[in-house]
Parts: sequence; structure tokens; C-alpha cells
Amino acid sequence: MSTAAATTRSGAVLADLLPAARHRYAVDTALVLGGAALTGIAAQIAVPVPGSPVPVTGQTFAALLVGTALGARRGFLALAVYTLVGMAGMPWFSDGSSGPGGASFGYVLGMLLAATVVGSLARRGGDRSVPRTAGTMVVGSLIIYAVGVPYLAVAADLSLSAALAAGLTPFLIGDALKAALAMGLLPVSWKLIGRQD
Repeated sequence: MSTAAATTRSGAVLADLLPAARHRYAVDTALVLGGAALTGIAAQIAVPVPGSPVPVTGQTFAALLVGTALGARRGFLALAVYTLVGMAGMPWFSDGSSGPGGASFGYVLGMLLAATVVGSLARRGGDRSVPRTAGTMVVGSLIIYAVGVPYLAVAADLSLSAALAAGLTPFLIGDALKAALAMGLLPVSWKLIGRQD
């Protein structure tokens, strides 16, 4: 059995399959920076939601995809770079914003935690089939909301029910579509890799 075939069956994430025997640190650094940049670019795909200070963005999809593809450690580092650089002034939070605070900053913090958790689930095979990928995406989304909605309530001086109405309910259909996209993309990637072995 080839090394690649063994890796695809045991505790690997997609990023582990890149050839990098001698240059693992350089590859990991590039993956982390690329994951941060992908999240920043995806955050610029923003659609305002009437009655909510939080837009629909591609940011959550990118954060979950980065965590799943890179694994817990690299996923955490990628979202940490994204968060810290955005806090330092890089205009790559949603709608080109930056800095700490703001009504939607809690979602950024939630994405940091979610990328770590979905990366850990992916290492246990959470992205290898459609049902498992669906479960992984649901867990990641729940973590983002568990941090983002209470933060929104405090930052925007809303009751919890108002924060749920403004920061959760309008996003459920979009999140279902993002999860469906991940459910197609990730298991197919594993199948293509398996065919190459």
C-alpha cells in the first residue's frame, strides 16, 4: 500500500496529502496564510439582511472549509491570523471592515473556534461522506452562532430573542446551502484522491 493510500485511511485531512516531505513548515505556513486570505476574500461577498446588522457572507463557509481541509491546528492558526490581522486594521472582515468590536465580531470569534472543532472532526473522518460532512458543518455552524449571537446581543444592546431574530433566523437557509455545497465538495475530493492512489 502506498503512503498516500495509508494516509487517506488514517487520521488525515486533505492538506496532509500535499507532497511536502522536506518542506513541511513552508507548506504549512503557506496553507495557514492561504486559509486566512481565503476567509478574508470570502468575507467580501456580503449581502445585507434587512433588520440585521449582520450581513450574509461567504466568510462562514470559508472558515468551515479551511478548518475541515487544513485540520484543527492549521485551521485554528489560519483563523487566528485572519482575526488578528483584521483587528490590527486589515479591511477584510465583512464589508471591508476591520478592528475589534462591532456587532458581527462575535461571529469572527466563533469561526476561530469552529474551524478548530471541524478540523478535529475532519481528522476523524468527518468530511469523508455526505452525512458525516453534513454533521460536521452543522456542528461548526452551531459553534459560530453560540458565540456570535450572544456577542451580537451585547454589542447591539438586544434581548436574546431579538438577537436570535436578527443574528440567527435569517441565516439558516444560507447556511443550509453552504452545508450542501460542502457536502458535495469534500467527499468528492476524497473520492478523487482515492482513485489516484
